[in-house]
Amino acid sequence: MLQRIQTVYLGISAIAMGALPFVFSLWTTSEKKEVFFTSSLLYIVLFVLSAVLAVFSIINFKKRQHQFVLNRLNMIFNFILLGFFVYRSLNLSGETLVSEKGIGMFLPAISIVLLVLANKAIKKDEDLVKSVDRLR
Repeated sequence: MLQRIQTVYLGISAIAMGALPFVFSLWTTSEKKEVFFTSSLLYIVLFVLSAVLAVFSIINFKKRQHQFVLNRLNMIFNFILLGFFVYRSLNLSGETLVSEKGIGMFLPAISIVLLVLANKAIKKDEDLVKSVDRLR
């Protein structure tokens, strides 16, 4: 059902990866220019893919195991995106002293936490269904 807690977690994750990157910048350059996720095609693809996977996982609420696997795949994409951000922030020559990191760099970490909470709730539902099947 759509009123489960994992749907709320997945919805917040979809909003965090689909809408919030337009609001929060990833970092600010030394020239005080804000860089958003649209600066790189890789960032666009990973942000959109993560948001679409979260929405698709919400739609597949009847298949809990499939939903669980989709969330794990979404976490992998978020870790890849987070890895690109860390790599980018550590390998800037001369930029590390003057550039400011934005909130947008932490959106994948927020999404990972929400996906872990959603997977815990899915696992709890699956255990509940299995325990009820045992009683029949």
